[in-house]
Amino acid sequence: MLTTNFIKGHSLIKGARLLSTAAPQMPPCDYVPPKYTGPSYDDVRKIRDTNLNPALATHFSKPLLTHAGHMQWLYDHEGRRYLDLFAGIVTVSVGHCHEKVRLAAEAQMKSLWHTTNIYLHPKIHEYAERLIEKLPGDLKVVYFVNSGSEANDLAMTMARIYTGNFDIISLRNSYHGASPYTMGLTAHGTWKYKGLANGFGVHHVSNPDPYLGIWGGHRDSVIQSSRASESSVVDGVCSSADKYVGQLEETIKYSIPGKGVAAFFAESIQGVGGGVQFPLGYLKKAFELVRANGGLCVSDEVQTGFGRTGDHFWGFEGHGVVPDIVTMAKGIGNGFPLAAVVTTPEVARTMSGALHFNTFGGNPIASAVGVAVLDAIEEDNIQENCLNLGPYILTGLQAICNESSLVGDVRGKGLMLSIEMVVDKESRAPLEPQRMMGIWDDCKDLGVILGKGGLHGNVFRIKPPMCINKADVDFTLAVFKQVLSKYE
Repeated sequence: MLTTNFIKGHSLIKGARLLSTAAPQMPPCDYVPPKYTGPSYDDVRKIRDTNLNPALATHFSKPLLTHAGHMQWLYDHEGRRYLDLFAGIVTVSVGHCHEKVRLAAEAQMKSLWHTTNIYLHPKIHEYAERLIEKLPGDLKVVYFVNSGSEANDLAMTMARIYTGNFDIISLRNSYHGASPYTMGLTAHGTWKYKGLANGFGVHHVSNPDPYLGIWGGHRDSVIQSSRASESSVVDGVCSSADKYVGQLEETIKYSIPGKGVAAFFAESIQGVGGGVQFPLGYLKKAFELVRANGGLCVSDEVQTGFGRTGDHFWGFEGHGVVPDIVTMAKGIGNGFPLAAVVTTPEVARTMSGALHFNTFGGNPIASAVGVAVLDAIEEDNIQENCLNLGPYILTGLQAICNESSLVGDVRGKGLMLSIEMVVDKESRAPLEPQRMMGIWDDCKDLGVILGKGGLHGNVFRIKPPMCINKADVDFTLAVFKQVLSKYE
């Protein structure tokens, strides 16, 4: 590989050749952030190193000290502006400090900040009714909690109580939380601690991955994996779906007592696992098999919900299924701590066998924020924006993929997108951490914040605030293409 170096003016030297690499022009923004008046950068780093959780993952070689946010933009302590394509880990849905959401929180704080749900207060009831309107079928009862981990934790409990079964199934490469309970449900060794028996009763089955899985596959995306030719599609169902469902069936047959499944958990598109989509028809067939074996089907919409996939409000709708339980968080509150579990009246009734309460779930401020987010999604045409921009970004990324030896796969739908980086396209081996970090850092230095995920940390995740526009996409593609040229 030729040695590359950045020199003054962002020129790039390759051997004896000098290539002009003037930084792509960032789209304009008329927002002026307030002046930063907090502790110095060095003091913040010292406090983080000595007084905060030492397991906190800090992104980038030189971490950002973010100071302000406005819609799709973040500002650091020195006033530099960045296009945020990770949205606080897929959490800022309608935009940083969205005015409608901010004003709703402020107005509620002036009248009633907190009370307990053993009293009646209007906002939780207004919000429950609005949220339920967005869900299909008999999904009519909502439990408000504060995070995705809490939501999945509660869903596990619900399923076990309702079915009387204990065994739960999730997919390898899935992420459903990091609480002691959900850590067992999550199938990423990087998120697990030795010596904890939190996986008892949880079975992880083969991940139906069209790019890295055993049988490849066709997925619901305008861009297909390079291995799509290894399968066929008949009546909207990919042939590899049956093979992966066969793996699920074997797990049930060999590891779980007859009709003894409590629940099957699946993300509509895997988030932390690197944006993996399933072969066409897989999830529908998996749901049918699980229900035939006594289990409930749980859709984890923590990252894919609220219009992000574009064609539907919920990711599971794109699979043609209606789950028994839906868990949701992150974008539900645009960054405010809020989450929910929605289920049927029949399943909900089983939870009345004992007292159940959540101190902050559905509190007045959270409920007011939740209503405002739903309003903003409708008024700002957020879902339509995801639907229109998704194919545009993917087509641009695929063009880069075709030119680059380091981009193995681009995938996703709406604004739930991922780029899998590889050493070479033949082996599909994950790109080594040094080059991965270099690309990540350089994109940030040119003003684009990407997320990172996958078991090996070799997948760039594009999950921005859903208010981004075409100019932002063009800027992103230009930056990514320029940076990649340094590492080929």
